Amino acid sequence: MDKKFKFSVWYLIAAFWALIFLQEIYLASKHQAEIPYSQFRSWVEQNKVSEVAISETIIHGQVKPEKEGESSRRFTTVRVQDPDLIHLLEEHQVKFEGVVVSTFWRDVASWVIPILLFAGVWIWIIRRMSEGQGGLMRIGQSKAKIYVERGVPVRFTDVAGVDEAKEELNEVIEFLKTPDKFTKVGGRIPKGVLLVGPPGTGKTLLAKAVAGEAGVPFFSISGSEFVEMFVGVGAARVRDLFEQAKSKAPCIIFLDELDALGKARGIGPMAHEEREQTLNQLLVEMDGFDSRAGVILLAATNRPEILDPALLRAGRFDRHVLVDRPDRKGRVAILKIHARTVTFEPDVKLDTIAGMTPGMVGADLANVINEAALLAVRHGREAVSQKELEEAVERVIAGLEKKNRVLNKAERERVAHHEVGHALVALSLPGADPVQKISIVPRGIAALGYTLQLPTEDRFLLTRTELETKIAVLLGGRVAEELIFGEASTGAHDDLRKATDIAKRMIKEYGMSESLGTVVLEPSAPPMFLQLQESPRAGDYSEQTAREIDCEVRRLIEVQRSLVTALLTSLKPALLEGAQRVLEKEVISGDDLRSILTMHKAAPIASDSPARPA
Repeated sequence: MDKKFKFSVWYLIAAFWALIFLQEIYLASKHQAEIPYSQFRSWVEQNKVSEVAISETIIHGQVKPEKEGESSRRFTTVRVQDPDLIHLLEEHQVKFEGVVVSTFWRDVASWVIPILLFAGVWIWIIRRMSEGQGGLMRIGQSKAKIYVERGVPVRFTDVAGVDEAKEELNEVIEFLKTPDKFTKVGGRIPKGVLLVGPPGTGKTLLAKAVAGEAGVPFFSISGSEFVEMFVGVGAARVRDLFEQAKSKAPCIIFLDELDALGKARGIGPMAHEEREQTLNQLLVEMDGFDSRAGVILLAATNRPEILDPALLRAGRFDRHVLVDRPDRKGRVAILKIHARTVTFEPDVKLDTIAGMTPGMVGADLANVINEAALLAVRHGREAVSQKELEEAVERVIAGLEKKNRVLNKAERERVAHHEVGHALVALSLPGADPVQKISIVPRGIAALGYTLQLPTEDRFLLTRTELETKIAVLLGGRVAEELIFGEASTGAHDDLRKATDIAKRMIKEYGMSESLGTVVLEPSAPPMFLQLQESPRAGDYSEQTAREIDCEVRRLIEVQRSLVTALLTSLKPALLEGAQRVLEKEVISGDDLRSILTMHKAAPIASDSPARPA
């Protein structure tokens, strides 16, 4: 393919220095020696000079050869004000002529060349800066990345765990392949399809799979790329994007992170005029194009609750597809997809790993497979075993082991009793998640030990008893410290925060308080799919109700604390022996602790009870 010539300022600079170099070579080839004026007069008086050329400032001359066959030499000298010069030349019969040297072009060159060099360097700098920002002259053009059919290798076989979403999007694929099938009966495909779901569930991957299955161009752009510092740029890019799409129809436009662009207008203390103008232009464009032309608009967001209602009405994004967290069967399928490029041992059971990872999305499961592969390489193995997979799950859930963090003897004893207290409560109360492992090896940022509980099945509802059991398990570590050491430590602060949060939700959101009744006291709905760190907010209730909420939260936690205190007091021998076993081995399994409970005639209850999601 012929490549277009692209001018660069370096070509101009190289040409200038090449010209200077050639001029120097030319002057050197002339062998013109510079002599003083006194020597020049002496040569003239000695009849050595044959001819001269006199200019305003310089005298060029030629010396007679001393011997026959020799070439004449040339010289230059500075002209001085000598009134006898002409008479001297005539007297010695030296040919001379006056040369009028014009300095016009030299003066022009001395001005033009630096200006051209400066302008060239400046243009080069501006172009480089504009290329990094998309081009100053192209600032209103869309930044959408266009993928032709061969540029979208993703297919539905590369997406797992979202079977319902794939079924919903099959109609879009069929319309793009055979539009006559729908238009013949007067049907109209939805203009816009909104993919909603938690982060990492594969919304972007699913959109690419739709384009790959349909074999059409794929325009991909993020909502934040429309808004720039220049006013009106976002609206111009929206227009340019739809113009490009119409010229390449049938095609798919994919807007990732739609909430960055489509947030509801007029909400919040500060209005963003440029973003709202961009949103207005998007609304106009969605009204202006006909889906029968073959342009389908896909968008993805994990915050649908903050989108502008005008975006979600019929005729715009009139189909919403939920891309939810996968169930156990979906997690197995996702693990198999990510395991295609990894070498496993024959006895690896991905179904077991899927059971250990409830609530994880596709991105988390891909991370588990990758971590297992890295651990296998670190252990010097050529294939990934079940042990590396289980260790990778723990690493993703609890964090990286901190083997270099050395605790003193008193701290190790306190952490051991704390973690065994959690595990004993979980094994003894109905509805608790089964205990998988107890460890006092520090993990993550601040965890000095951890008790790993893994549910045996996916759960979507929680009863009041199960929520109270969760609070009890969280309080088990602090109560165990108080029983053994007589006082609590700061190690239980995260447990108390989680327990208080559960109690508040039971009372304010779930209506599980007898004194306050079955009412919702939360002022506004939390994000649908994002788990954010919530800050205290003023509720839509009186100060008396707020006081009753505080008292009810305190009462609920104290009731569970009393229950746990009585339970661990009766299980104190098992608590002491379990802690001693953990201090010796650093890590014990849940079965080891169950055997200790059996030895002390305290059979665990949680092993036969229904499990709850983590």
